[in-house]
Amino acid sequence: MLSDIDEVSGKSSCPLCGGETAYLSTDLRPVFPQERLLLELLLDAEPLSFAKKSVWCENSRYYIGGKAKSISSKTFLQADTNALSKRLEELKALNEKDEITSLFEAHIERFILANRPRLNALIEEAHRFIKEEAAKFPTENIVLSFSGGKDSSVTADIVTKALANPSFVHIFGNTTLEFPTTLEYAERFRRNHPFAIFETAINDEQDFMKVCDDIGPPARMMRWCCSMFKTGPITRTLNALYRNQQILTFYGIRHAESVSRSKYNRVEDDKESVKIQKQTVASPIIDWKDIDVWLYLLGEKVDFNDAYRLGYDRVGCWCCPNNNQRAQFLSRIYMKERSEKWRAFLIDFAKKIGKPDPEVYVDSGAWKARQGGNGLASSNDVKIRFTNCTAEEHAKNYALVHPFSDELVNFFVPFGKVSRELGRKLLHEVLVLDVRTNVPIISIQPFTVDGFEYAVKVKTMNVADHEDLQRQIAYQIRKFNACRKCLKCESVCKAGAISITTEGYHIDEEKCVHCKMCVNQAVLANGCLMAKYLRTKGGI
Repeated sequence: MLSDIDEVSGKSSCPLCGGETAYLSTDLRPVFPQERLLLELLLDAEPLSFAKKSVWCENSRYYIGGKAKSISSKTFLQADTNALSKRLEELKALNEKDEITSLFEAHIERFILANRPRLNALIEEAHRFIKEEAAKFPTENIVLSFSGGKDSSVTADIVTKALANPSFVHIFGNTTLEFPTTLEYAERFRRNHPFAIFETAINDEQDFMKVCDDIGPPARMMRWCCSMFKTGPITRTLNALYRNQQILTFYGIRHAESVSRSKYNRVEDDKESVKIQKQTVASPIIDWKDIDVWLYLLGEKVDFNDAYRLGYDRVGCWCCPNNNQRAQFLSRIYMKERSEKWRAFLIDFAKKIGKPDPEVYVDSGAWKARQGGNGLASSNDVKIRFTNCTAEEHAKNYALVHPFSDELVNFFVPFGKVSRELGRKLLHEVLVLDVRTNVPIISIQPFTVDGFEYAVKVKTMNVADHEDLQRQIAYQIRKFNACRKCLKCESVCKAGAISITTEGYHIDEEKCVHCKMCVNQAVLANGCLMAKYLRTKGGI
């Protein structure tokens, strides 16, 4: 074992056999038997030749018997997955006695034994952190975020053990784009933890493919799907359970996962940092490496998602734009029909937005770098078009995509008390009053403007900064015009006043506390996520 792994770290001590310095410099994951079989085929190696060797992986670099072997993205892209699938089934038949699994488990036992002191230290430190943070909240206000991935599995287990409480609320966000193995694992987890309160958050009002057709597929910098199919539904579930209460959520974020997550604090409660405003979030394993996570899962014998056994190193949405070519290669083998359907959609989308070589645009992964709404008719909805009123000071005429309605008036609730009685009846005017003084600060009325199919005149009055208020008003006009029910606004409202359903966007006047978080640039840039996803200036 020692000689096998020496070359992984390039040091005399072994990361898998107790070498502490080398261990800390690595970020490896074990390669399970199923992936080994596929790896042999991909590298044209002798069948079952990797069974007796120690095989570990870091991204697309494998360490086989201590020797590094990098596999290029091109190899994964060009692989004949149909032939590989067929041959893989034949190899699995050759391994009827499951000898590979037995040999693999022997390697893992040595790994755990050598690094038990490291594991004990990790557990001790995490338990101390968890107890300190949990002491600041009532037990019933502690929640575990459960995604079905390895990090959330560790977090759920380590928090439950640290606090000796098997009955915490677990929130599973089913994005409708989960791996089949994730849904199987979530159900298995629920059965195996009968005392846990296991809640599934799901957005069953939206169809992912229909939204993609409207505003384009998610991209690395434009993951609208996270808000619409994950954060939003989780917010609804938390609001139903806790209403206006502040909660502590333990989740499995780690610095090593990405550049953006490397900047996260271990505890976040700032309104600009958390996605769901009613949460304080705490990350017990934030500084753990991949190898630490696997040391815990295997050493503590914690069940986990079977997708990792197939070779996936991250488990989220199966078609996530952050997935690399190796993940896409695996999906072409294990989720063939879904992969083919998704590729066909992406090619059609590329044609719709005018890409000259759609197949290359898709297969090269260029679609993942898409920014903005170039080529999409829906991009016009986020453009704020207005004219300054020549007859009244501090008044603007805004273009509307839909006719003036009470739904539009409802968007003005955050600014103050909406009075439908005090406005000029002949003009169908509605006034918004300052909540403290009852002095009118906004006048709203339907209007006719040349060049605008529909329009509204909005006048500000009795305020110190007219431009700032008009800027916030423009955010609400954009929401009215461009809302795609992404659910982000529900997440930024601590009071639970905002609800977005098939019937539309609604702000409860009784619940709204007029904090203006929903029009705060720092919390929601330009007032609406669609402004980011459908903008056209500088788009790709």
